[in-house]
Amino acid sequence: MTPTFVRACALDELEDDTPKRVELEGVPVALVRTEGELFAVSDICSHANVSLSEGEVEDCQIECWLHGSSFDLRTGKPSGLPATRPVPVYPVKIEGDDVLVSVTQES
Repeated sequence: MTPTFVRACALDELEDDTPKRVELEGVPVALVRTEGELFAVSDICSHANVSLSEGEVEDCQIECWLHGSSFDLRTGKPSGLPATRPVPVYPVKIEGDDVLVSVTQES
């Protein structure tokens, strides 16, 4: 299945290391600009039903503010307990000043 990209926000709406929550086609997504790259992951922690976009970003990871699990923004894999399951990671691309994300095909 070919990914379908939808506009998430303008590129200048993203601050370095500050997650932004968007909802795309009913899917909550955390957008993160860090280390010169853009990432999109599920905004829902795989351990508890809380928003990852409210957490801190450091070393290409986003931390769940509630229990402290961190997830790799490249792979979605957790780096420590209590989370044991990865969060979905979504393809991102930039067209002009727009950030586009595909939530139709998880990678």
